[in-house]
Amino acid sequence: MSHTPHELAEEFPEHVAKMSELKQSDAHFASLFDSYHELNRTIHRAETNVEPMETLAETDLRKQRAHLKDQIWGYLSS
Repeated sequence: MSHTPHELAEEFPEHVAKMSELKQSDAHFASLFDSYHELNRTIHRAETNVEPMETLAETDLRKQRAHLKDQIWGYLSS
């Protein structure tokens, strides 16, 4: 289990400018971006035991984060 936050700027450093543009111009992308960051913060707090949760719940959140990341990548790679 990693205690490193999975920030999108670190995950896709070559697309930081495009993410910034899309957040301003595409409401759906902005929603995905915000949802990813909210979910990512929740997972990081669970991993660092700031707000612990059951393992299955944490695993489910990680799957949701991966799904959001895939959707975001779809925007960035098009």
